[in-house]
Amino acid sequence: MRVLPGAVLGVLGGGQLGRMFVAAAQRMGYQVAVLDPAADNPAGRSADYTICADYDDEAALGRLADKCVAITTEFENIPAASLRRLSERCAVTPDARSVSIAQNRVLEKQFLRDNGFAVAPFAVIQQPSDHADQTITRLLPGILKVSQFGYDGKGQKSVNHQADLTAAYAQLSHPICVLEKFMPLQREISVVVARGSDGEIKNFPVAENQHVNGILDISIVPARIPPALAQQAQAVACRVAERLNYLGVLCVEFFVLQDDELLVNEIAPRPHNSGHYSIDACITSQFEQQVRTLCNLPLGETTQHSAAVMVNLLGELWQNGTPDWNVILQCTTAKLHLYGKTDARPGRKMGHFTVLGTDVDEALQQAILIKKQLQRH
Repeated sequence: MRVLPGAVLGVLGGGQLGRMFVAAAQRMGYQVAVLDPAADNPAGRSADYTICADYDDEAALGRLADKCVAITTEFENIPAASLRRLSERCAVTPDARSVSIAQNRVLEKQFLRDNGFAVAPFAVIQQPSDHADQTITRLLPGILKVSQFGYDGKGQKSVNHQADLTAAYAQLSHPICVLEKFMPLQREISVVVARGSDGEIKNFPVAENQHVNGILDISIVPARIPPALAQQAQAVACRVAERLNYLGVLCVEFFVLQDDELLVNEIAPRPHNSGHYSIDACITSQFEQQVRTLCNLPLGETTQHSAAVMVNLLGELWQNGTPDWNVILQCTTAKLHLYGKTDARPGRKMGHFTVLGTDVDEALQQAILIKKQLQRH
């Protein structure tokens, strides 16, 4: 059944992804209720209703279900049990099974491997005795990652030698980790896809992503890769959504190796930082698509009408006070997005800007110039 404008939609999570979902839903005529443990959060400040409670608070989940016709999430660490509970009362996308797989690196890697998707060699590390296993040496040098709750470079350690592994495991203080073999990369890319309840699926153009300290810095769209490789990445991303029987918006991140081989790195069961360019550069944004999948509406057209380069704005820019936004606003092809966060901590995503153009190299040159000017102020 379609959910039409006027209805109340719910979102679990009050960060910037929730805020952008709220904006897309309200523009389409929906009301939105946000549930988040923080009393003051970016999405809640613009929502029609807010509930301040933990994600496993049964009474709060009941209040959210009473108010909403359909509910979605803005990040993957929502307890799967909460999604199951809500699904007994109203439509919920993505579902608990999809989220439980995507939020756990062990289950995620096993799902991808068992369904025939190429991934970097890995091993599960869950007790000190695992560290002595001779098969581990074949994965070194590698990266040790916690199985849950890691993001933006947090919860991971580089491991170059067997002797480093025990120390890295102890420092992460997590009972279950995944050791992934370090792969020599040509670049990193990602594809955002949307899949509806009728199986309809649409993918967005491929983004080329550059990271600094594990945090996304710049996304270049379309990615500067051969068309055949872009088509392959989009096809794999769509197959991941189908095999997962996923409903909603999903991002698949890839490693591109030196020989153009594609490896699936991670899946994110939600809109993604690398898809923010779609707000300004595509006919339908990833957030409108999230509304459409949640409300059982036909999926929007994802054609990109302008080349785009998105740059994240991190808390470091605020170390000498409010940045000089004139640097961005004086550029007539740049779009500024601030998330309404009040605490500008180093590494925290405070906003982004997107530069549009007829040519991706032209847009990239302008975006880098703006970035350098911001850092000088």
